[in-house]
Amino acid sequence: MLGKNLQELRQAAAGLGLKPFVGAQLAEWMYVKKVRSFGEMTNISKASKALLEERYSLGTEAPSGVADSRDGTRKYLFEVECNGERSAVEAVMIPDDDRKTLCVSSQAGCKMACRFCMTGRQGFHGNLSAADIINQFISIDEASGLTNAVFMGMGEPLDNYGAVSRALEILTAPWGFAWSPKRITLSTIGVVPQLKRFLDETSCHLAVSLHNPFEDERAEMMPAQKAWPIREVLELVRRYDFSGQRRVSFEYTMFAGWNDDKRHADALIRLLRGLECRVNLIRFHRIPDFPYDCASQVAMEAFRDRLNNNGITCTIRASRGEDIFAACGLLAGGHNRG
Repeated sequence: MLGKNLQELRQAAAGLGLKPFVGAQLAEWMYVKKVRSFGEMTNISKASKALLEERYSLGTEAPSGVADSRDGTRKYLFEVECNGERSAVEAVMIPDDDRKTLCVSSQAGCKMACRFCMTGRQGFHGNLSAADIINQFISIDEASGLTNAVFMGMGEPLDNYGAVSRALEILTAPWGFAWSPKRITLSTIGVVPQLKRFLDETSCHLAVSLHNPFEDERAEMMPAQKAWPIREVLELVRRYDFSGQRRVSFEYTMFAGWNDDKRHADALIRLLRGLECRVNLIRFHRIPDFPYDCASQVAMEAFRDRLNNNGITCTIRASRGEDIFAACGLLAGGHNRG
């Protein structure tokens, strides 16, 4: 049942000989009250619940593990079915004052093969279903208190846009979580055809993984640059209005000696000039068999200040959950834990 929209829930109820309004009841119990079993649905008759349980599973599945960071971040491990095999994915809950943001995964592994990302280095194991994605919101301890979501976990969201768009519908629909799209950010390397659909079909925020303004250098670390050059991505992004509440940001992981100097800052300024946007500088978290370290704090601050002084809002993102392998680039479905 999990992952179905309101129309599909009504059709499922009707297919069992139940009144269509049972579909609306199911949506409320699953997406508003976030129950984890048919038995908790107190306004649905026992006979109706028996029919539902005979034909369907609710689709919720508890995490198989959880890790707690000293900074309050929590990482949840989920077992999912992909291509007939069990795979592991991770979701990260990040508390910040009165906000609780869920960093959600959309794939087991990733096809994009970015050299500095543990998820990309493990290869691709399969797409998550809409139920797998929504389950990450429902089956964690903080389910009732989540305030925001970022599709920045394992996988490239736009490479699994069918399931991701279904999850976004459930998160934002009045019959679903009823979240404002402004509470959701989707991060992408820039899968252009699906990016256009996302920008046309939703009002959620966009974050583009950029990391280097020079296309030849970007291609060294990010093979997807060859399929979807960053200039092509930006040509598309510039067609949309980000001057109001909807935001576009650019993720820029800082590597010592590769993308952290004045030459790169000035090229980034030229690349983004005239676009209402924000640049988030991200500390690189060391991974095995990789030649670069994180840029120094001095270099990151100088880079930030140069962008700000040239009219591009730039901040250094706080690193969260590094001690439990939950920070940017470290998610690997449990493969990075001994």
